[in-house]
Amino acid sequence: MTLKDQVSMSLKDQVIKAFKKVYDPEMPVNIYELGLIYGVEVDDAGFVSVRMTLTAPNCPVAGSLPAEAEKAARAVPGVTGVKVELTFDPPWTKDRMSEAAKLAMGIEDIIDILPLGRLRR
Repeated sequence: MTLKDQVSMSLKDQVIKAFKKVYDPEMPVNIYELGLIYGVEVDDAGFVSVRMTLTAPNCPVAGSLPAEAEKAARAVPGVTGVKVELTFDPPWTKDRMSEAAKLAMGIEDIIDILPLGRLRR
């Protein structure tokens, strides 16, 4: 990413882009597309507050994935600090995944298919 690109992207957008490079080791999908990031706030001083979850409370990466998210956010130029809040409320479901993530995972309920009767007129 060039300096010009960084200036044109908001700091929040840059943090989200950094999250898209962090992968759950058990899934071929990044944490943002997987829907694990519930919220990102950046204040005027560059402090980033992240609200995230895991796929399950007993997830094997519970000790490492939030730290990886924090590390990715801290690496963004202009970020002065990061606080990651881990929550399980609301619980994560596959409905939080992007369509691209569902495709990567082979989840087939991403397309609403019209009942055949609605196609005949």
